[in-house]
Amino acid sequence: MSEQQPSKFQQAITGEWHGIPSVFDADGNHTGFNKVNRASVFEGDRTTYWMETDFRNSGPLRNRFDTAGARFEFGVIDSDSNRVYCGPDFMGSGRPYGLLVDSNYYSPGWNTDLRTVNLILPKHGLQVYSSQLFEADTLVAVFNGLYVVTQDHASNQDTQAFVDSFLQQEQANASKPFILPVKHAGQWRGEFEVYNDSQQLLGSCAVLIDYTPLSLTSAEVTVHLTGAIERTFSYRRSRNNQVHRFEGPDVYGNGRAYGRYLWSTQHFYGEAFKLKSRDTLLDQQGTLCCVWNFYAGGKEQLTAFGVLDWHQGEQILQARYVQP
Repeated sequence: MSEQQPSKFQQAITGEWHGIPSVFDADGNHTGFNKVNRASVFEGDRTTYWMETDFRNSGPLRNRFDTAGARFEFGVIDSDSNRVYCGPDFMGSGRPYGLLVDSNYYSPGWNTDLRTVNLILPKHGLQVYSSQLFEADTLVAVFNGLYVVTQDHASNQDTQAFVDSFLQQEQANASKPFILPVKHAGQWRGEFEVYNDSQQLLGSCAVLIDYTPLSLTSAEVTVHLTGAIERTFSYRRSRNNQVHRFEGPDVYGNGRAYGRYLWSTQHFYGEAFKLKSRDTLLDQQGTLCCVWNFYAGGKEQLTAFGVLDWHQGEQILQARYVQP
């Protein structure tokens, strides 16, 4: 790639992004917000990422993550294979898969190692963001939320009003828990893009998830994948507060939700194969945004992502009556 040309992902994120990510402690409790404006700017042969934050939080996490208004700004070595972050605020790199970038980097100011996943959804006009913040392998906090992009925020009052309205909506939705339909059966349907471990697009995968509640906190689920991935698997899932369990027969594992986001690991029975996922409830209609990483023998094999729409079926759990 010519040094004068930005990467495909850099082109996709052109503009100023606006969000107010939620801040959660390690157990999944919502503690506040971090209002953010940010952009990745390509100029000549140089890419600079800047970020302005307003940490609206209380408790010990504020002492750690508040920057007292200091602007983040760091150089990026931009390419379609890796985006390398050169500091001083962040040092590490991100791997683009089409409109997804999966990053791992270190923040000296926060003394945390971050795993950040950003997925751009052009049809929805959104970027679905999350950061898990670690000390070595110990999780200390989670940031997550949705962003919108603008090209004229500084000069257009209509754009400013749109962003203000979006941020208010985000604040109202941010701490809502990851709870799937409680009483109704139905299906999620959609399509994933699928990439191999070399970040090459393999094609698309049709996704159909059958869902039937068993109780107010458990359900039977069957996942059908056809296309670039060919696999069907079933499990019983249950929820206890923000902790989720996957209890066979085909996969076993668990997960923890941080507001609308659920991270989980699911091990396929009798195989050296597992799925690590980040699922996000985008709206009140049950729309899911999924990022699924498949591993074979502990090695990354496939990365798949996309949006699944909820199609509600019959109400399974009905009012009960006792005959006198």
